[in-house]
Amino acid sequence: MFPIIVISAITLSLIGYIVFKPKWREYQRKKIKSQPFPKSWRSILRKNVPYFYRMPAHLQLQLKQHILVFLAEKRFYGFEGIEINDEIRVTIASQACLLLLNRKTDYYPKLQSIYVYPAAFITNHQGVDAAGVLQSQHRVLSGESWELGKVILSWKDAHEGAKDYLDGQNVVIHEFAHQLDQETGAANGAPFLRHNNRDCWSKVLSDEFEKLRQQALKQEDSLLDHYGATNPAEFFAVASEVFFEQPQLMFSRHPQLYNQLKGFYQVSPSDWQ
Repeated sequence: MFPIIVISAITLSLIGYIVFKPKWREYQRKKIKSQPFPKSWRSILRKNVPYFYRMPAHLQLQLKQHILVFLAEKRFYGFEGIEINDEIRVTIASQACLLLLNRKTDYYPKLQSIYVYPAAFITNHQGVDAAGVLQSQHRVLSGESWELGKVILSWKDAHEGAKDYLDGQNVVIHEFAHQLDQETGAANGAPFLRHNNRDCWSKVLSDEFEKLRQQALKQEDSLLDHYGATNPAEFFAVASEVFFEQPQLMFSRHPQLYNQLKGFYQVSPSDWQ
């Protein structure tokens, strides 16, 4: 009898935890959003994130609220001499949260940590080649997104990407687009679509990916970086960079792609002044 009572109590506790945890988290986030945005953080936005002041006022408010929640929930770690401070945290968070506007979000639920290096860093990837031989490959990267709870960034590139918001290249947007993609599993260029028609999304992005792949093979100029031709996941991340940083050009040259991303992100950067 006693074990049955204990098991029932544990079961009820687990059910209560599962049911009420999202509501408690939403309550906590609402409290965080109601806090005043620190004056020193506004100065960081003014100094490092000029695109913030191109956005409509209601989106500026949303972004500040998202930054508050993001910085309350995520942890930053510095490497190779980097000391994490508010400038690093706010500059990176403002770019990451740009991808969360105007829709329900769980703030990159798999993500726990952001690792920050002073500049580009070296990674060691191991894999088996076509002959079945284990190969070790060193790569120099400015950013990397992992499924298992972390994003790695070069502060130099994250900082420069925020200040130059018209070149179509932004490592933070790129890596956090991967995080959105990875919410549905391994990154494959098919994030969770709440508003878009999946068939239309698949057709447009597949056609545009193939177009970029052909341009890369022929070494032709293109609005999208040829790195996006690596695979559909990289295409989605590269396209997201251009969508936010060169929206007018994307709309004029790739209107169907622009409209698919507009439907996904629920914002239209080409309308921002």
